Amino acid sequence: MDLSIVIPCYNEVENVSKMQREFLPVVAELARTHSLEVVFVDDGSTDGTWQALTETFGNNEEARVAFRFERHPVNRGLGAAIRTGFTASCGNVVITTDSDGTYRFSEIPVMLSYLTPDVDIVTASPYHPAGGVEGVPAYRLILSRGSSFLYRFLVNRRIHTYTSLFRAYRREVIARVPFQSDGFLAGTEILVKAMLMGYQVAEYPSVLHSRAFGTSKAKLIRTILAHLRFQARILMHRLHLAPLIDRGTRSPTGIEIRSPDNDRV
Repeated sequence: MDLSIVIPCYNEVENVSKMQREFLPVVAELARTHSLEVVFVDDGSTDGTWQALTETFGNNEEARVAFRFERHPVNRGLGAAIRTGFTASCGNVVITTDSDGTYRFSEIPVMLSYLTPDVDIVTASPYHPAGGVEGVPAYRLILSRGSSFLYRFLVNRRIHTYTSLFRAYRREVIARVPFQSDGFLAGTEILVKAMLMGYQVAEYPSVLHSRAFGTSKAKLIRTILAHLRFQARILMHRLHLAPLIDRGTRSPTGIEIRSPDNDRV
């Protein structure tokens, strides 16, 4: 399998028809040149998302694409949904993207073009000088832009956005980089740990749009606190007071991280 696309969903029934209109043409085009699967992860939705997903995509006639469906019986969080999607996926490259289309599905092929042989992760970056934001509520920008500013100081100034879900990962990254967060911190945790382990990251300048339907599921105070705790751990790591990745930690796919020293952590 060349390519897997993992899409976490939680109470997104209003966006399923939008995905059908905007996502399926992209998938069909990608399938011309890639063996491709799409993994939807319903994170305990209570609004009919599961039924809408399976009815819309489960009977799709696009034979060159394998649509797979995973379901949590209760809501466990974005990080848990990503972990389930990683475990269920088979592609050599794994893309994660938002179900609400705040990053346009049509940009997936362009983002993939940034995954050159020397790059391990491509991350969408609205805060890149060539990126942008359209119609996003101010409170989301305060959290996302402010967190990214602090991560640039703590980790790598070259990367402008640390909070995007819209990414492409090589299989080795998701097999070897462990992450513990079940919430919205997960994407940042993966990116930071991957960079500290020596993996190469490229930014794809992109535009972050406002939602057309539904509301964001992020819990503002909880997410801010999670980022602050993680930033404190990074600082401790930088000061050589505590490793960020413990010995014996297992990655999402079960591979043990035997020695942080060997992984340049």
